[in-house]
Amino acid sequence: QVQVVESGGGLVQAGGSLRLSCTTSGLVFDDYAMGWFRQAPGKEREVVACIKWSGDSTYYADSVKGRFTISRDDAKDTLYLQMNSLKHDDTAMYYCAAGPFWSPKPRVTQFNYWGQGTQVTVSS
Repeated sequence: QVQVVESGGGLVQAGGSLRLSCTTSGLVFDDYAMGWFRQAPGKEREVVACIKWSGDSTYYADSVKGRFTISRDDAKDTLYLQMNSLKHDDTAMYYCAAGPFWSPKPRVTQFNYWGQGTQVTVSS
């Protein structure tokens, strides 16, 4: 059974930083593209950042470019999202997901194993 578990969310002031982590089990981690997604109340789930199984390709939403960094540690089956210069608009539930496909502009529907999410709240 595949499990995806996010951690690291919390309450932070605008301008602050958080590091999200995502651990997986039940799948061969380095066979999968991984991604971070977020969903704010009343809005659709959106792609934040993704990384190919090889780690040599990444994608960032325009809204987070230059502020967020996605990385993966295949030895630990763990995905990270370093979030700096956080803004109030970054407030959302953040989800981690794994998927077998990669494209230059990843879509939510490419990912089929999802975690329960971790809440990030940025106070202004």
